[in-house]
Amino acid sequence: MPLLKFESMLKTNNVYFFDSTEFEEIILHYMNVGKMSLAKKALDLGLQQHPEAITLKLAHVEVLLYEDKIDKAESLLIKLEELEPLNDQVFLHKATLLSKKDNHKAAIIALNTALLYTNDQADILSMIGMEYLYLEEYETARLNFAKCLDVEYDDYTSLYNIIYCFDMLGQNNEAIDYLNNYIEKDPYSEIAWHQLGRQYFIKESYIDALNAFDYSILIDEYFIGAYIEKAKTLEELDRYEEAIKNYELTINLDDGASFTYLKIANCYEQLGNTKMALKYYNITVKEDPLLDKGWLSLTNLYINNKNYPKALYFINKALLIDEGNSIYWMRYAEINLKLNFYEEATKGFQKCIDLEDHSLDVFLALTDVLHFIGEFDDAILVLKKAKKMYDEFAEIDYRLSGLYLLTQQNKLGFQLLENTLKLDFNNHKIIKEMFPSVFDLESVQKLITKYF
Repeated sequence: MPLLKFESMLKTNNVYFFDSTEFEEIILHYMNVGKMSLAKKALDLGLQQHPEAITLKLAHVEVLLYEDKIDKAESLLIKLEELEPLNDQVFLHKATLLSKKDNHKAAIIALNTALLYTNDQADILSMIGMEYLYLEEYETARLNFAKCLDVEYDDYTSLYNIIYCFDMLGQNNEAIDYLNNYIEKDPYSEIAWHQLGRQYFIKESYIDALNAFDYSILIDEYFIGAYIEKAKTLEELDRYEEAIKNYELTINLDDGASFTYLKIANCYEQLGNTKMALKYYNITVKEDPLLDKGWLSLTNLYINNKNYPKALYFINKALLIDEGNSIYWMRYAEINLKLNFYEEATKGFQKCIDLEDHSLDVFLALTDVLHFIGEFDDAILVLKKAKKMYDEFAEIDYRLSGLYLLTQQNKLGFQLLENTLKLDFNNHKIIKEMFPSVFDLESVQKLITKYF
């Protein structure tokens, strides 16, 4: 074995002879396993022993590209193209270089040139397809991946890429037709049946999806992906007991994964079995303490059971993992509101806004808490910010007019209140419910009566 011989040589001061093909094999092995220093040692020795070997010069280009030494690689490729104008590998490396420079159209030209001189069309067609993917030309990419299947019918990577192109084009029905035609030629392809099931799932044709996943499992009873997709489909049909059984099968096949335990817990929660749901949520976070969705699910379970102290404990766990998630901060704020921890609630809502969650509900919730704790000026500032995004929204303007009047900014308050009454009288109850002292003012009553 050349590799064993090379590694044996490294342990001594001896220098062994290898032919250029052996050096190429050794270099590519080390590159594939990420041992670049050894790959470069083999390359240097190879070029010393075979300074004119084109295969080693091409390997040198590959090493340079791997290290992003684009200019050096380009210089060497120009020389190689002059020496070997009909060598497909020269054009393949040229295409890789051009792709790294984001010149995908030129890369495609190089790959089409390589096609003229190669005996391995499938790989090059696949590379052309990938370049079209980079250009977001999904239809052309799909056609090239389809050509790969004409050459190698069991090239499942190309099949996946074809379906990806259909997905990006929103061509769900076309994907189903394509897969059905593929299955007619190869009815024992578990991958094709699995992909067909996924397409039916997207279309919400859940019974058809189940049938496809069942065929996939019949062909390969160890196909974990098919069991998982089947379980997800059963969930959509509210067949939670069957979904649990399929998730459990995947655990038996692959020692389980935190995601699977989480899905089982979700199913038990849908069945109203809180005890079993809690058991599997706890297994989830034990298996993967960094899975924030596990902690969030525990949070939601305790919220549903009105156990807010426990919910707060678990949402804090989720925030420790992903403090940049506005959904978690929203939960944090809502839980603190339930516990009457108003300062913490305002912190949560403000965090949502800081994280660019500019939904109207967040602005209004923060305003209402600030109003409740008497922070009127801060509440006004929040509403002014909201108004820049939601102009002439009654939910904002009634609150803002009420706060203006509470803080003796009467001119602004009455002006805004009158404009809002003109635009949306029906929501004037906001003033009555949130600002009863303002609502009871004689001047406010006259204004409301005017637009009644």
